[in-house]
Amino acid sequence: MSRNRSMPSRLSFWSLPRCTAGLTLLSLMTINIPSLAQESVAEQVRQLTEAMNRVQAQLEASQRQLEEMRAQLRALQASERMPTESSAGQTGESDAAKLAAQVDELRERQAVQETQIAVQEQTKVESESKFPVKVIGLVLMNGFVNTRNVDMSATPTLAVPGAGSTGASIRQTILGFDMRGPHLLGARSHGDLRVDFDGNSVAGGYANGYGVDLVRLRTAHAALDWDHTELFFSMDRPLVSPNVPDSLTAIAEPPLAWSGDLWNWSPQFGVTQDLGFGTRPLLRTQAALIDIPDAPYTDGLAAANGVVLTKSTAESSRWPGVEARIALPGGPPEQGSQIGIGGLFAPHRSIGGTDFDTWAGTLDYRLPLPARMEVSGAFYRGQALGGLGGGAYKDYVFELDDGSYYFRTLDDVGGWVQWKQRVGQRLTFNEALGADEVPAGQLRPYAGTATSPYQNLARNRTITGNIIYSPSAYLLFSLEYRRIASSPANGATNSSDVIGVAAGYRF
Repeated sequence: MSRNRSMPSRLSFWSLPRCTAGLTLLSLMTINIPSLAQESVAEQVRQLTEAMNRVQAQLEASQRQLEEMRAQLRALQASERMPTESSAGQTGESDAAKLAAQVDELRERQAVQETQIAVQEQTKVESESKFPVKVIGLVLMNGFVNTRNVDMSATPTLAVPGAGSTGASIRQTILGFDMRGPHLLGARSHGDLRVDFDGNSVAGGYANGYGVDLVRLRTAHAALDWDHTELFFSMDRPLVSPNVPDSLTAIAEPPLAWSGDLWNWSPQFGVTQDLGFGTRPLLRTQAALIDIPDAPYTDGLAAANGVVLTKSTAESSRWPGVEARIALPGGPPEQGSQIGIGGLFAPHRSIGGTDFDTWAGTLDYRLPLPARMEVSGAFYRGQALGGLGGGAYKDYVFELDDGSYYFRTLDDVGGWVQWKQRVGQRLTFNEALGADEVPAGQLRPYAGTATSPYQNLARNRTITGNIIYSPSAYLLFSLEYRRIASSPANGATNSSDVIGVAAGYRF
């Protein structure tokens, strides 16, 4: 009798997964059928709502079936406790095991359906091309105390004579977009864009410096990626200087900017080729054309001589710059060891019509150490590197005396090193130092007590240390100390201690 009572229940249990699978397949097809026709937004929303309602109804039906199966399972378990023949006991155990497996399978399917509904309820960013676009960013508030005068209170890079300052800023907030496009010629296409709010204040802006035109383009990339080749256009650091010192209080300009870090964002068009076996490259070669901007002091030189600049000195030469780098990668792009050497050359024509060249030889490295530590840095030697964040803010110096024009292109040498210690996944310590130096003998004939501190600057050094703590994937906090020492060619060294705190929310 026990055997005959169990047969109808077992047949219904076998048919139930088929029905559930059919409902699930139908719901997935209903949700995922792409809209090939050009439908209106309202029609698409209506169809999506109807699909979600259908899936919700199927979930409720599945839940009812699950409750029924649980009841049947309890009945079978109760029947097992009754004294039966040996064969009947074995049949009950088999039916109970099958029913338990079916219950687990139904639970998994229900979880999948709930996940699909959650995905459909998310707000999506839609692009004209219909390809995925992701909005990311960092809302960053930083406070600062400068013990002596600096060139920019919130993002100091140069110490000058005068009293210090204290304040706070949110202009280092970053907004970005990551994009993925179609496959083209067998390559994956992608791009990204980053802006911040540290642009120059304009006439009509508020007194606190938060004007109406402060959005500033930081970096941009567009690339085609094959398995071992990348063709790219970018607005970013030069290829010959890929490493970046870590900081959360110095985002608008790196903490070692103008102190040994060639960082200035420049338009570039180039190619990367990896050589090796399988998916791991053994040698990476890169080459690009680059448009190097003018050094910050160039505008001041032009204005002092009544010249209005409409083109940069690189554009005036009518020839693009070129750069190349060869590296030995030893692991993941952001964490593995890497050693590279590079070179850069770019012709220029000064505001006085004199031609000069920017050139540099570079060395960069990143070396993992035991106990989750890492050392990284860079070194360079070159000429006229003010447009890349070196050269003590300038490419050259000149003066007019009795109608005669005296011009001198400046040599430059510099570099930086950082030691990183990771304490778990959420806490990091960083210590770094860097220096950039122009030979003082090249500056002294042009230096004067009344001239700009940028023209007189011969050496700029920065020592920094910070703690970065991330209690979650979205929150960031940091405390940082920097000491900036700036030495003119004809005077005493100016220094300032910079204490910064930062709190950020990443989205």
